[in-house]
Amino acid sequence: MNIRSFLLTTAASTLLALNAQAADLTIGSSTEPSAIDPQFSRTGNNQNIAMQVFDRLVQTDAQIHIEPALAVSWTNIDPLTWHVKLREGVTFHDGAPLTAEDVIFSLTRAKDIPNSPAPFSGNVAAIDSMKALDNLTVEFKTKKPAPDFIEQIGFVYIVQKKAAETATIEDFNSGKAAIGTGAYKFKSWTPGDNLTLTRNDTFWGQKQDFDNVTIKFISNDASRVAALRSGAVDLIDAVPPGDIKTIEGIEGLEVFSIASARMIYLALDSARDVTPFVTDKNGKALEKNPLKDKNVRAALSKLVNRQLIIDRILDGSAEPAGQLVPAGVAGNDPSIPTPAFDAEGAKALLAQAGYPEGFGITLHTSNDRFPGDSEIAQALGQMFARGGLKVNGVVAQPYNVYTKAASAQEFSAFVFSLGNSTPTSATGLRNLLMTNNKEAGTGSFNRTRYSNPAFDDLMRTAVGEFDEAKRIELLQQATKMVFEDTPVIPLYWQKVHWAGKANLSYVANMTEDTSATLTTLAK
Repeated sequence: MNIRSFLLTTAASTLLALNAQAADLTIGSSTEPSAIDPQFSRTGNNQNIAMQVFDRLVQTDAQIHIEPALAVSWTNIDPLTWHVKLREGVTFHDGAPLTAEDVIFSLTRAKDIPNSPAPFSGNVAAIDSMKALDNLTVEFKTKKPAPDFIEQIGFVYIVQKKAAETATIEDFNSGKAAIGTGAYKFKSWTPGDNLTLTRNDTFWGQKQDFDNVTIKFISNDASRVAALRSGAVDLIDAVPPGDIKTIEGIEGLEVFSIASARMIYLALDSARDVTPFVTDKNGKALEKNPLKDKNVRAALSKLVNRQLIIDRILDGSAEPAGQLVPAGVAGNDPSIPTPAFDAEGAKALLAQAGYPEGFGITLHTSNDRFPGDSEIAQALGQMFARGGLKVNGVVAQPYNVYTKAASAQEFSAFVFSLGNSTPTSATGLRNLLMTNNKEAGTGSFNRTRYSNPAFDDLMRTAVGEFDEAKRIELLQQATKMVFEDTPVIPLYWQKVHWAGKANLSYVANMTEDTSATLTTLAK
């Protein structure tokens, strides 16, 4: 073989090898799902997997604007009637066609998923009845006018009736019932290690660039970054802010960033007369829960130096928050100020509430949900201690354990987050701060059982208003009302980062989704 032939052969072999390698994608994920059933939990760790295997009626772009998905149109016939037209030619992974009956079954099923830590019940609460007008058209009747109806039902994942109607959670976890219409097919899940997917070549949407996808669960930040730098994975999420500059300086790696609509907050157990992790200064349980007092909650908020947390722990990758959604998301009220750090004002409020010497408190947090979660809880503890409280401890737990305990009301003060995934604040306000009422579909994420009837009434008026400008104005009024009561302490809206090899392109998105469907080979 002459040198020219040798070089051509070598080049061709290299190209084939690169193409073969490019056909597979390995993602290093900071979290893993608690179940494969896409309706089990609305939390991000579950939804990141669900969105690759299953589809919804609508989807959002990077800036949370709604786009058609399984539904191509939705028409408001009268205040209580909607017609939703489904996309033609969509098939499940087993080849069966998507029909109106699958949609009706899915939305009925979503009302009551056993042991769900973050249910979809609120999304379907407005439905009074459903019927198939034909194989691809569903008629909905709502209990009351619901202008944002498609935002509510549109974000529930659609499962196959045939596969799911008798399925257990184990059937989904094994893959037996994990039959969706999504861009990838479920292959296997090894809890604590990895999940594998294969491309769905009959997918109705854009053809995917990868034949096989492996999602490795790497909760430790340093290990995840190291896996990317070593080439063990192609893409990682939840890049620690402190590592951004280092990664940007490495040839062959790229960072993809966006300001998200996720609010990080401190939840306060303000509904119960007695709360488990509040004591006097000597560690004795208090018979009266100080967190029920509005002045105490406001005082704790004043003790938080939000900008210091952002600068010292998050390396500037956040914006201080004083309400649910940031500017740019409908429902944000620009007149609401970010609470200022005011230690003296906080002490005055504590004294006014009858706690001039403070009290004891334990803070709880996850340690693997978002960058800096455990460090933020430690910082909050230090700030509260400087304000006169006795911090009995800061307890950090893995998210899969932590979220169940938080939902079971086992904590008094705990760090959590809410990612707003819809174009307005309505869904977030409804789920996080309205009174927990399963039948009404409100308060699905209200883990403290906070209740404010006046706020509830205003929210019901807002979500029933068809005039968009009036609806947004009412949402702003509701936001101002509820955050003046400090049911939770908003901390910041996080900026989120992904990083990957330079031959990849990733769609950084405000909903913080980590998915092979958002990954392409760089053009």
